[in-house]
Amino acid sequence: MTGEMATDSITIRKAVAADVETVHRILNFFAEKGLLLPRSLSELYEHLRQYFVLKTEPAGTVLGVCGLGICWKDLAEIQSLAILETHQGRGFGRKLVAACLKEARVLELNQVFTLTYVPRFFIKMGFKEIDKSCLPHKIWADCLKCPKFPDCDETALMLDLNESAM
Repeated sequence: MTGEMATDSITIRKAVAADVETVHRILNFFAEKGLLLPRSLSELYEHLRQYFVLKTEPAGTVLGVCGLGICWKDLAEIQSLAILETHQGRGFGRKLVAACLKEARVLELNQVFTLTYVPRFFIKMGFKEIDKSCLPHKIWADCLKCPKFPDCDETALMLDLNESAM
């Protein structure tokens, strides 16, 4: 997916290697607050192609990030959604998630889920709450690395891309 979506001087595009250190700082800032899983630099480089960034243009400052992790033949996860606190409340998170959902459709995936502390945000985008037990691939992958496992306090939400116009 090479298309770019611009809003004034803000652009959403696929992350490139030069973005990784800033993405790492943003994600780990929120991880320290217990709002996201921390991501190592090596993990971000290894999975670079799954991330979108929100950047100012022409300065190129990364203001936010969101990833689309492929879990199975018809299932993906919206992960690591983070917007700098100074830029929250402007619809940028919604635009990043929309970019991920567009890519999920291009990849012909049927469902996208997320685990979140902000379910209201995703419900407004058409996601529906589900039981975490519906996500076995997720639980045995990233969840085992989480310090809160097995006492997860996030809400699991699912979006059926065949039913959503988003």
